[in-house]
Amino acid sequence: MNLVRITKTFHFEMAHALHGYDGKCAQIHGHSYKLHVTIIGKPNIEDGNPKLGMVIDFGDLKRIVNAQIISKLDHAVLLSKHSGKVSAETTQLLQNTVYVDYQPTCENMVIDMAAKLKNELPSYVKLHSLKLEETASSYAEWFASDNNC
Repeated sequence: MNLVRITKTFHFEMAHALHGYDGKCAQIHGHSYKLHVTIIGKPNIEDGNPKLGMVIDFGDLKRIVNAQIISKLDHAVLLSKHSGKVSAETTQLLQNTVYVDYQPTCENMVIDMAAKLKNELPSYVKLHSLKLEETASSYAEWFASDNNC
């Protein structure tokens, strides 16, 4: 049986700031992100199975990615825990602030996303790669093969 890779693309809006950075990205700014999630597996060959011919139902993949990533980051502000907490005066504007243990670069975000998705996928598929587009010309990629997964 042949292995097949399938990809689903997700869109979300998010702001972030890079604590201690020596350029414009030290300030809170936003992006329209595109996340491409590619999984690999064998198409289902069980006669009578409603998922016959599918590696995974795209709806199931969407549910997993939305639960683990999109619902938490869409229209959020992502900050390093080293940035300090938002002041009381700005709390109303930044109600959806997510603090992470890393510098929220595109590279670190895609690593974090891979860690969150790997364990949530069904056992019959594997996460193959992620591509996180931060702008139309800039992105970070994560591949399972590069990370001994």
